[in-house]
Amino acid sequence: MRLGLDYGGTKIEGVVLGPDGTERARARVPTPRGDYDGGIRAIRGLLEQLETAAGGRIETVGIGVPGSVDRGTGVVTKGNSTWLHGRDLRGDLAAALDRPVRIANDANCFALSEAVDGAGEGAEVVFGVILGSGVGGGIVVHGRILEGVNAVAGEWGHVPLPTPADDERPGPLCSCGVPGHTEAWLSGRSFASDYARRRDMPVEDAPPAQEIVALAAAGNPAAEETLRRYEDRLGRALAMIVNILDPDVIVLGGGMSNVRRLYDTVPGLIRPHVFGDKFNTRLAPNRHGDSSGVRGAAWL
Repeated sequence: MRLGLDYGGTKIEGVVLGPDGTERARARVPTPRGDYDGGIRAIRGLLEQLETAAGGRIETVGIGVPGSVDRGTGVVTKGNSTWLHGRDLRGDLAAALDRPVRIANDANCFALSEAVDGAGEGAEVVFGVILGSGVGGGIVVHGRILEGVNAVAGEWGHVPLPTPADDERPGPLCSCGVPGHTEAWLSGRSFASDYARRRDMPVEDAPPAQEIVALAAAGNPAAEETLRRYEDRLGRALAMIVNILDPDVIVLGGGMSNVRRLYDTVPGLIRPHVFGDKFNTRLAPNRHGDSSGVRGAAWL
């Protein structure tokens, strides 16, 4: 059996998969924020709990973490779980758990999950997209994560929004401090902030993204206009991915992936920006929902 772990800012979730991918056990514990050694102890206790629940020994462990992971050393950098930065999480966990540990960025784990037995199953090239509180991505080619020599492959959230209009320059500040990045336009928070700016209301008073989507569905003009701008920006940003990577399928995850109309409207907004005469890339919702990242960690 294999254990997948999702090391989040508020919780550490684990799932045990059998050889055929069936789920044998699942549990979660609160993340000891700011406490690196406490996190190691929490994961060791979680493994023991899940082995008992699954009724057998877990042979391998995979863990998804926010931030970049050096593929040689396993050291974590960047990401909002700052207590992990510069630490050999892979090596320390392997010693504490006494078994092999693999580690990857959490967006890469999402992409791997959807490529193995999710919406991208059977595809040669899968681009997994996270549209949540931030914007991330992962690339899987022939069933393997493409990490890149700098461990930043798939980080499309931190490139400028393509072909910006005059009123999109320089753009709002990204979480990394640079204006106009894709994340600054396409995260759930950015979508809500865009609605607030067009309504001349303080950004901090913006309703949640899902409420704005519901207002659009009910015919609210300001909400509908905001959602259409979001779709146009998403189309431009994904066209850049198609022109560079040309994936078989783009799988959406994160809270904004639940906006069902995106799968009808956005492909037509990607097409005009794609080089050449063909556009056969599928845009698909994820198959495993919030469980996809932790399942992908198990498949590492």
